[in-house]
Amino acid sequence: MTNITAAKAGTFRIGGEIEINRLGFGANRITGKGVWGEPTDRAEAIRPLKRLPDLGVNFIDTADSYGPDVSEQLIREALHPYSSVVVATKGGFVRPGPDRWEPNGRPDYLIAQAKGSQKRLGVEQIALWQLHRIDPKVSYDEQLEAVKSLLDEGIIRHAGLSEVKVEEIEAAQKFFKVATVQNRYNLADRASEDVIDFCTGNDIGFIPWLPLADGRLATPGGSLEKVAKRHQATTGQIALAWLLQRSPVMLPIPGTSNVAHLEENVAAASIRLTDEEFELLKAA
Repeated sequence: MTNITAAKAGTFRIGGEIEINRLGFGANRITGKGVWGEPTDRAEAIRPLKRLPDLGVNFIDTADSYGPDVSEQLIREALHPYSSVVVATKGGFVRPGPDRWEPNGRPDYLIAQAKGSQKRLGVEQIALWQLHRIDPKVSYDEQLEAVKSLLDEGIIRHAGLSEVKVEEIEAAQKFFKVATVQNRYNLADRASEDVIDFCTGNDIGFIPWLPLADGRLATPGGSLEKVAKRHQATTGQIALAWLLQRSPVMLPIPGTSNVAHLEENVAAASIRLTDEEFELLKAA
């Protein structure tokens, strides 16, 4: 594919200052099965990472729990010193094994994990660090204080939250400026509509994880397929195009371990849905 660039998605400034193209890359699928351990083919896993700058993808979302540690290590191997790429990471999970995730919001754990990410990524300061989950077993204020300390010490430049409600964002704003929110959101799962509206109104980046899920909307002959055919595109590309048009703060991060699929995803940045098509999919 030629002339494909994430720049066509438009830009957003994280924290009002770090400008990125709005179509990014999620790095949870470059590890082993179950987001656990090394990838089956390390060289193949690194290929899409190395292709990102050529495609104008300058925002990568990862986490210390992807592997654990493996995703961050692969990103450093492929792209350090990140001359044109912003790498965001997350902390707050413990990984007992493949496909197993347990929140750990103890302040000492969060701080240690952020410092570990800093070393693994090979950066003096993490551009964006996000609390991967709120741990219900730990006081929310204690977790927020830990994030604030990371900002105060300069370990991280901006901070975000993941899987939160509007009231939880508002509570965090009393401790630090929330730069991004990362909730599950896609054509088939729109439980975070109020969070997106809040983020849009407050210039907070919204990072939808699992952005390509389309559920029953992908039924043959359905509205998603009809719109895709009009644009000579895949249903996944239309799902991404719809997200990008949903809000100017939307930062989709489709992930893949395959270069061809990566290029297909980035090509979605060039697709512009008509108002009728957007509303058709919104109502589906």
